[in-house]
Amino acid sequence: MKTTSLSVNLNKVALVRNTRHLGIPSVTRAATLCLQAGANGITVHPRPDERHIRASDVPELAKLLQDWPDREYNIEGNPLHNLMDVVGSLVAQQLPVHQVTFVPDAQGQFTSDHGWTFPADAPVLKPLIAQAHAWGLRVSLFMDADAAAMAAAKAVGADRVELYTEPYAAAWGTPGEAAQLARFAQAAQAALDAGLEVNAGHDLNRDNLTTFIAQVPGVSEVSIGHALIADALELGYSATIKDYLRCIRDAA
Repeated sequence: MKTTSLSVNLNKVALVRNTRHLGIPSVTRAATLCLQAGANGITVHPRPDERHIRASDVPELAKLLQDWPDREYNIEGNPLHNLMDVVGSLVAQQLPVHQVTFVPDAQGQFTSDHGWTFPADAPVLKPLIAQAHAWGLRVSLFMDADAAAMAAAKAVGADRVELYTEPYAAAWGTPGEAAQLARFAQAAQAALDAGLEVNAGHDLNRDNLTTFIAQVPGVSEVSIGHALIADALELGYSATIKDYLRCIRDAA
């Protein structure tokens, strides 16, 4: 059975750094420590307002990842905003990027909170996915856990979907947990049946991660930022990454 990969989202490290002009905490240092501890990849979400990850961070992390050829670089964001320019620049410089995750967030939005809608978003997504494929990149679409939408995601050319897991996280430990798990399991199975791979992310943490991976079929990758960086403030990067990897192993 394929092991779920852990991609670390570094947005919150950049958010803290941006409150001063000292360059600390360093995003590249955080990435290095996470990779050294066994993280399978790095995720960033460079928004147009640069409130956390800045445009300059993206190539610096790509250069770092040149030294880690067995790890992946995932760049997420809205392809109608700045994402395609940011990714295209990396491709032009022949810097590593492996996956783009298209997220339908608005400029200034507090955090990503919904997935793409079909058939409404299909016309705009199809050419953007084709462009990413022309660059040799894997495309994941940020999606709500709607089993009926998975075939449509495949039809526009997506390689993966990233299931938006906040509803599961909010229900974890409550009477609603089982229903949410069943909903996500159905959506994941529908994605697999359509020929898609499955990623997941948003509010996953050391408490709820094992149950999710154990109950939801075929999760190739989880992208975790807020909870992981919060844990790292108390435990340090190395111990935190190792414990998230333990959570993934425990799901097996």
